Amino acid sequence: MTAASGGEAPVPPGPASPALGEPVYPASPAFEERGPGRGPGVQPVRGAGREGPAHSAPGGPPGRSLGEIEERGPGPGPGRSPGCPSWTIPALDTALARVALTRAAVGDRFPLFAEPEGDGRWTTTSRGSWTGGFWAGLQWLRALRTGDVQDRVAARATTARLARWAEADTATRGLILWYGTAHGHAADDPDATALRERAAHTCLAAVDPDLGLVPWGAAFGGERLLVRADGAPGMGPLLAAAGPAGRTAAQSHLRRHLELCLSGEHSAWRFDGTGWQPCDEPPPGWSRGHAWLLLAVAEGTALGMDLSAEREQLTASLDSSPLVPRAHGDAAAPLDTSAAAIAAVALLMLARTDDSRRRAGRFRSRAVAVLDRLVHAHMASGRLLDGCYDAGRGLAVRHELIWGDYFLALGLAALSGLVDL
Repeated sequence: MTAASGGEAPVPPGPASPALGEPVYPASPAFEERGPGRGPGVQPVRGAGREGPAHSAPGGPPGRSLGEIEERGPGPGPGRSPGCPSWTIPALDTALARVALTRAAVGDRFPLFAEPEGDGRWTTTSRGSWTGGFWAGLQWLRALRTGDVQDRVAARATTARLARWAEADTATRGLILWYGTAHGHAADDPDATALRERAAHTCLAAVDPDLGLVPWGAAFGGERLLVRADGAPGMGPLLAAAGPAGRTAAQSHLRRHLELCLSGEHSAWRFDGTGWQPCDEPPPGWSRGHAWLLLAVAEGTALGMDLSAEREQLTASLDSSPLVPRAHGDAAAPLDTSAAAIAAVALLMLARTDDSRRRAGRFRSRAVAVLDRLVHAHMASGRLLDGCYDAGRGLAVRHELIWGDYFLALGLAALSGLVDL
């Protein structure tokens, strides 16, 4: 992922059980995040002297106005790449204006999900959990678009706060530290590059040689020897950044995740000492799991892996499936716009690397259609609504989700030519 030259993780994503290591964020008046190795990521806060909620209303100085740079790319030059839909840049600028408001509202905490009504107050975490890299990534996208020093300083500061995750025992380091450093690395930020390299080597050291992968881990509690769909994306390119040994490990990690998670309807598997057994959670039809696997396939393809069979399996029903899927297989389940946004970015990545012009055109057309639907039917004041964090628990079922915001902005940035995927 690079800046254009011109022109469930903690889960994660999606309904999952605390036994699978996914932090659950109960609808409590206050939250605190526990660090790696201390159990679930967020728990109700009780008692004096504990960290209180960071539910500030959006506000504060946004830095340089995006109106000042409308129709501009990163620095001097045209604002829209050839073939870019006319709504792309206005939508991107609106989304990135929301980033400045969110930054003013949450301070040094990490946004997780925001209320769909009113002023869109955020529920936050102190360490970022599995979503911290997406908040850093959003700030880098804004910095790339504005060229403003204040935005770059903010992006660098948020990325630096992800360093605590480099040695954490979790496969979600792929989501946290690949997406949290990729845009900074592309923008020639030495600290982001150094953090990426550090994380790449610590993840390489965490590969289980017998299982051939980085296990889900124990950072969020629960069983350690798990494979989950949301443990695949980000980890491949992150491992590959460690050099030849890392590329070999990346291929093994991705193939093992895809082999298990595409073998049936289960998105998570546990190793019982003799073999892999399917887990009941996340539930069948978990749409974000499907999107994460598609993203992992796109990342692996970009690394030179032949994942054509896996790509065909994941895109077989592409033309007949809804642009915005439901959170899981139940017809009464809420929509999950974050799954759609992740899938759109994956399809744009696949379109860039596919040697079939027909297939590449199909993937790009579908991605544009998804982004169009998200912008015109689910976006309000820069906020991607109708994201579903956990349908089973009724938690944040039609909310703004920080990873949904990120992947929507990333898809729009790629279409506009602001970044290369």
